[in-house]
Amino acid sequence: MKSILVFGAGKSATCLIEYLVNECSQQQWQLTVADGNLELAKSKIGSSPNAKAVEADVLDAASRADLIEAADIVISLLPPHLHILVASDCVTIGRNLLTASYADAPMRELEDEIKNKNLLFLCEMGLDPGIDHMSAMQIIHRIAKEGGKITSFKSHCGGLVSPESDDNPWHYKISWNPRNIVQAGMAGATYKESGITQSLPYEMLFDSGRVVDIPELGYLSWYPNRDSLAYMTLYDLEEATTFVRTTLRYPEFCFGWKNIIELKLTDETIQYDTDGMTLQQFFQLHFNQYGFSTWLEKQLTDRFSKTKQLLEKLQQLLEVEQGVGDAEKKELQDFMMVDDNGELMDINLDAVKTKAAATVAGQMHEANLAMKQLFFLGMDDTETTIDKGMCSALDVLQFAIEKKLALNPDDKDMIVMLHEFEYVKNGKPHSLTSSLVVKGKDNLRTAMAQTVGMPLGIAAKLILTGKITAMGLHIPVLPEIYEPVLEELEKAGIKFTEKEV
Repeated sequence: MKSILVFGAGKSATCLIEYLVNECSQQQWQLTVADGNLELAKSKIGSSPNAKAVEADVLDAASRADLIEAADIVISLLPPHLHILVASDCVTIGRNLLTASYADAPMRELEDEIKNKNLLFLCEMGLDPGIDHMSAMQIIHRIAKEGGKITSFKSHCGGLVSPESDDNPWHYKISWNPRNIVQAGMAGATYKESGITQSLPYEMLFDSGRVVDIPELGYLSWYPNRDSLAYMTLYDLEEATTFVRTTLRYPEFCFGWKNIIELKLTDETIQYDTDGMTLQQFFQLHFNQYGFSTWLEKQLTDRFSKTKQLLEKLQQLLEVEQGVGDAEKKELQDFMMVDDNGELMDINLDAVKTKAAATVAGQMHEANLAMKQLFFLGMDDTETTIDKGMCSALDVLQFAIEKKLALNPDDKDMIVMLHEFEYVKNGKPHSLTSSLVVKGKDNLRTAMAQTVGMPLGIAAKLILTGKITAMGLHIPVLPEIYEPVLEELEKAGIKFTEKEV
């Protein structure tokens, strides 16, 4: 009897475990789910005779090795920094390994040993990374086969709250590892745009002005992932002038997270004793430390002084239209109506008033939103106590979002993915988009759990049945891997829609 071992029974494991329980029942295989929380693991496997839950301390080398030795294939859904413990044992014992995490430097150091032992370590086999690689490579290989040459590639993906469950000023709820959420973007990002390598520091990453139009959803903001350039060779797109992989969020989230960074709420240097401390007390202490009142005054002053200056220029323009200089015209271009050449059109007073009102309203909305978002996280919460011992601001921020941005039992999350291709074929330019929207069923069977877990489960089945025979350290960019996995995902309702633009 073949045996599958899954390390981790958290948020992303629900649909994977359900899939494997069903497959093990059909194939007469055995599934073992190992987690530090035995009751959690038991709740995920149900009453299946082909599955068992075990309590496991992944840091216990002996028990970890025993579990791996009893399995034919191992799937790790542990926090990324713990994968290497499982991976090292898999190499020593001789077991194939699947993860949804990036193939990081410690994993790559094992590459020669993996190859020499004829093992398959398949990393980046979740959603992003995972489904993004597979769906993109399917199109990239198809375009190349048809004689096309890709000049621009943009890949966007985000785990969001579904519109019917969107009821907070952040327009976000947690559907995956909260630690990854609060640490996102800290290393900055590098990508290529119009032939130029762009490098953005953490402080500039969450600019809500970078937007993309998602079919049937409207505009979402995006921020670039850590290192897009590392994938240009893997995708065989070294000659593309634009190459970027991004994360999608609602614009309000990016606006708010930029404020979070400015307020040092992702800082890990100062420690706070949080035992008996309420969220309100933490925010007060932290903001006193970093000058919240100064920050707030700057936000309001910047926004409203710009509006005031625009209105003053507008008054001058209305009074002496012909006397306005080039500098004033340039300053007013974003505010006033311009023609296709960027020149000021004849002034329509009613239209100008409408535009002025919209500008003022926008500035007021941003100032109001900033405060609403901070209050929502607990800036005035005198009842919720933290009680986590010594914590950094980042630790408390994670605690706050877990409390305030949790999915309610009937809430649904949503996965959105969009690939944008520009390519030349037979001397003619072409544009193609490929999009995916998946909604969760409830707060356990989330879209995130479906799209992270299903590819892992399908790949495990294909390996055990001999359909995938590749050896070595891989990510899913080979047709042998992505074709059958995407085919089964489509049958499960995880299907892309392509459109020639």
